[in-house]
Amino acid sequence: MSKQALVTGGSRGIGKAIALALAENGYDVAIAARTLRASDPTPEHSQTIHKQDVRPLPGSVEETAEAVEKLGQKALPLKMDLTDLASVESAIKTLLDEWGGVDVVVNNGRHIGPGLMDTIAETPIEQYPLFMMAHGVAPIRITQLLAPAMIARGGGTFVTISSGAGYEFYPEQPKPGLGYRIGKASGHTLVGSIQAEYGDQGINAYNVNPGFVLTERNSLDVEEFGFDPAWAGPPAAVGAAVAWLVTSPEAPALQRQNLDAQPLALERNLYPDWRPKAS
Repeated sequence: MSKQALVTGGSRGIGKAIALALAENGYDVAIAARTLRASDPTPEHSQTIHKQDVRPLPGSVEETAEAVEKLGQKALPLKMDLTDLASVESAIKTLLDEWGGVDVVVNNGRHIGPGLMDTIAETPIEQYPLFMMAHGVAPIRITQLLAPAMIARGGGTFVTISSGAGYEFYPEQPKPGLGYRIGKASGHTLVGSIQAEYGDQGINAYNVNPGFVLTERNSLDVEEFGFDPAWAGPPAAVGAAVAWLVTSPEAPALQRQNLDAQPLALERNLYPDWRPKAS
């Protein structure tokens, strides 16, 4: 019998790659995001008050679900807006009604909005709660709703896709902005509490920093923000690292530290080396 997983932010990018990697490892996957169908308009994804961004992005929950099913696993599409607690609770109710729970939760979804690349003063005050809701409160609520069933199944794993922005408390540069940093910090802190409260009940939890990844969204801004795309990690490398953490008996020993997905994928030969060769 297949095990089951939930991946938020699974319509594209890192979330989609994680969903497919879990499916390749025998997991049925519930995929949650705002863009349910390919015909749905892409929600606004502006990173700064200085530039509205409504450019269309490829990918949807249903397309990821189809890819999971092509790998021979079941998929459960869920529409979920992490900034709306009612939406989160509704999606998790559907998941519990359909599957009774999951063995793995990957909190990958994030809020993209003004404040991500803005200063403290520039960021509209109403944006700060949205970052904390998406990265902190929503994952906490997901934990509250899914941990009991996970424990009843005999244990499981929570993974938070974190960021150095969430634990580098004295950055040298002002970007990313405080909104994104406090959002990521709130999600990062959850993992330690899961370990402390549920570790003796068969629950593992990990913070995984993906590094800079060439997702559909990030590829739009590589030049503007000065990133070299040749060095950016592919989403599938992060997917491979997360799948290894979920399935390997060696992984629990790596808890209680900040894990970097790209070095992990390379050091353990989980994914081919994508970095440019030295000339």
